[in-house]
Amino acid sequence: MNDPIADMLTRIRNSSMRGKSTVTTPASKLRAWVLDVLADEGYIRGYESVTGADGHPAIVISLKYFEGEPVIRELKRVSKPGRRVYMGVKDIPSVRQGLGVSIVSTPKGVMSDAAARSANVGGEVLCTVF
Repeated sequence: MNDPIADMLTRIRNSSMRGKSTVTTPASKLRAWVLDVLADEGYIRGYESVTGADGHPAIVISLKYFEGEPVIRELKRVSKPGRRVYMGVKDIPSVRQGLGVSIVSTPKGVMSDAAARSANVGGEVLCTVF
């Protein structure tokens, strides 16, 4: 697998379109940090680390719905292995006039665009969520 973050985002997107309550993905620290931001911003209920059926560590993500519709309407990968996207603090995009969230990997950790602006740090824009 070349892009584990894109794989996780695709699993979340597909499961939410099918109305699933949970989705399982292989575990990694970066995935957990991205999920921390999604949970803090209210896009998922939460997640927990488990051991998969094959003995490898996995993460079970609890998806969130509002009136039968998924809370996550759009989930896009911005920075890819073939083309990394780095932005300074003044260039970090606002998603849908501030209604969405950009997830940024900074030297101070993985955080939302608003947190990166308040910490005055830029970094790699991992994905956008609306």
